[in-house]
Formats: sequence, structure tokens, C-alpha cells
Amino acid sequence: MQNARPGSGSPPAEKLTQAPLPRRGFLKQSLAAGAVAAAPMIIPSSALGLDGAVPPSERIVVGGIGIGRRGTYDLGCFMEQPDVQFAAVCDIKESQRQAIKKIAETQYGEGTCDTYRDFRELLDRQDIDAVLIATGPNWHGTMASEAARAGKDLYCEKPCTKNIRESLVLRDTVQRTGVVFQAGTQRRNLPHFAFACELARTGRLGRLTRVYAHPMGMKAMTSGWLPGETAPDPASVDWDMYLGPAAWRPFNPALLDGFNFEKGGGLVGGGVLEWGSHCVDLCQWAVGDIDPPKVYNPPADDQIVCRYDNGVELVFREKDWIPLGSCPVRFEGTDGWVEAGDSGKLVLSSPALLAGRSVEEIGGYPATFHVRDFLDCVKTRGKPKGNVEAACNAHIACHAANVALLLGRSVTLDNATHTFVDDDEANRLRSEAQRGPWRIG
Repeated sequence: MQNARPGSGSPPAEKLTQAPLPRRGFLKQSLAAGAVAAAPMIIPSSALGLDGAVPPSERIVVGGIGIGRRGTYDLGCFMEQPDVQFAAVCDIKESQRQAIKKIAETQYGEGTCDTYRDFRELLDRQDIDAVLIATGPNWHGTMASEAARAGKDLYCEKPCTKNIRESLVLRDTVQRTGVVFQAGTQRRNLPHFAFACELARTGRLGRLTRVYAHPMGMKAMTSGWLPGETAPDPASVDWDMYLGPAAWRPFNPALLDGFNFEKGGGLVGGGVLEWGSHCVDLCQWAVGDIDPPKVYNPPADDQIVCRYDNGVELVFREKDWIPLGSCPVRFEGTDGWVEAGDSGKLVLSSPALLAGRSVEEIGGYPATFHVRDFLDCVKTRGKPKGNVEAACNAHIACHAANVALLLGRSVTLDNATHTFVDDDEANRLRSEAQRGPWRIG
């Protein structure tokens, strides 16, 4: 489905002569040739959109980058959609490239999925409409910005960025290029979380006073340095490409599976940025997707208390949750409160808050609805629930809280300049060096 869109990039001139004819163009030319030759021709019903099938010209052609454990789940959500054609996979591991190719070709037929080691070759393909980015978080912000510059709509797993500056570059790049962006914050498309946020956002709880997020581990971590081991053949595992924008370090297999390089904010096993980017995203939605909090305090009594300009407090809290599953959030107002979690259930301060409505319970945080929201917006050019402005504001809140956590003191963020007020030490943590040639912005 090749919609013209702002910012769509063109490959170098030498690649234009080598680019394969897109399937939809091939189909049209084949039909035309058949008509001229007046030869008998058998066309599968699926190619014509009969029997409920989506014709190739209406399918969204998707490529996947970094399709490991989480990415394989996401890919399943994409491939179950009848208007998706998965056509290419890029991964630094040959074994993973072949595994995903096998999955795709089992569904679409032999020879329908190409493999790449360098994601730039996948982005150069003009027939690919959208990309799924599910690499380790070290790559998310840089790769998403590159994809946007190539004119690809993108679904990017979280955390989407490593620091405040990267969040701003990603936001500005997506806005400038006009691509559709969906962060992998799939809880925005689950009914009970959406209802809880609606209660907070529309005043049903009275004047909102506090929103609570569960970070699942409040630790400011760095990736460190592990002993070097013999690096594999790049054709098997491309260690240099895996490092990408991170500072070089010797190969160690313990760093190969989703580890976040440089400062990580508790990314290993949870943390302010990992689980926080889900929970804080919901809190941001509850307060109306306004600018992130202004004041961030260091931990006290297992809490980090942050304050928005309007006086509402965002609280990172480890304990005292109602047992409603992972990723709990709680919203409190002057007239009531609501709490929700991944069980699919809500607990309300009063049944009257339901106002006669029933809320569907969907547990286990499936991504199917979020993927469908993204695909619908690819077609309509609309704005999905996990759009880049919402995602980056939530990430900036997590990054700023991380700075307060790392420094062990309060910091104040100026949302007009996205800098910390009169605080050189904190401002040095707004960004980090990127290894060439992967510098963005």
C-alpha cells in the first residue's frame, strides 16, 4: 500500500536502477500483458480480493528490524491482520533472520521474505510501507529517526529513547516527515486502562490530585564493561552493528539480548524507564497528555514524587498496590479514585463512577488492538493512541525522574527549553555521546 506521504526518502541513484518492481506494479503489468496477448490466464482469488481476501494493492507491506522474543510476538499480531504483507526482516543474528523468514514464508509462500543484516538496506526498499522496530532499546531512538527520514511509518517498541535529547530529536523528526508513529505502549488500546484514564481526564474523579505509576525497581543503572571474548563472524552475529550508537566495548554474549548500553535507568529487569514508560504513559494520558512534570524529587519512602505545573503529582511507587496484576496505575481526585492493572480489572472508589457502563476485561496486555490502531492510521494518515508526542513526553518524564534518582536530589525541568534549571550536572545527563556514523539530530 504505497501512499504518498511527506518526507518519503529516495534511495541513491544507483539503487533506483536495481530496485525490484513492487508486487502491485508487477500484478498490474502482468494483467496488462495478459490482456494484450489474449492468452488464457488463471488468477488466484486472493490476488483479486475475492473470498474475503485483501488484494495485494490494498495490503500494507511491513518490514521488521530486530525481531527477537518481543518482536516475534509483535510480528504475530501484525501477521494475523489480513491487510498486512510481511516482506523483509533485518537482524544482527543470522539464526534469527532465518527463523523469522521461515515464519513469514510459511504464511505467505516461499521467496516472499527477504533478509538483511544492515537495516538501511531494508529502509531503502520503496515497496515497504511500514516497519516494526523491536531491537534492544539501545537502537530504538536512532533507528526510529532513520526510518522516519526514509518515509516509513513505524511501530517502535519501548523504551523508545535513551535520554531527553533523543526524545526531542525523535519527536521533531516524526513531526517533520509526517510519518505515522506508534510506540509499543499497547495499554492505551485496552478498555479498562482507557476507561480509568477517561475518568481522570474528564473530571469524573473531581479535581485530579495524584497519579501513581509502578516502576518495578527504582535503580539508576549503567551497562558497565564485561570481559571480552572472541567475537563471532559478523555474518553470524554482527557485534559492531549490535553496538550501533553505543560506545565500543568488547564482545560478550551476556550483552547480546536486549541489554541497554550506557545509562539504563533499571532497564535490566524493569525500572523507571522500562516499566515506567508504560505506567507513566498512562499517567500522562490521565492528566491530558500535557507537558511532563516540572519538579522531580529523589526517592523517599520507596517513592519518587514529581509535580506538574498545574499542581498534580506524579508518584512512582513500589508498594501498597491493590493486587491487579503488573503495570498498575492509580488516579486520585477530590471526588474519588480508580486503580487498574494488567489483570484487566478495575477497582473504583464508588460503583457510581461506572455510570451504568460496563467495561470489557481483557487481561494479559495483548498488543493486537494497538497494532490494529497503527495499521488503521497508516491507511487514514490519522494519529494513533501511542503517537510520538504522547510517547516522548512520557519518556522525558521517566528520563528526568532517572536524573533525580541518579543524582539523589531534586531537579527542575523547564518544559519550554527542555533543560534543567540552573543545573549543569543534571543537564549533562540530558544526552550521551553517540558513536559514528549513528549520530542523530
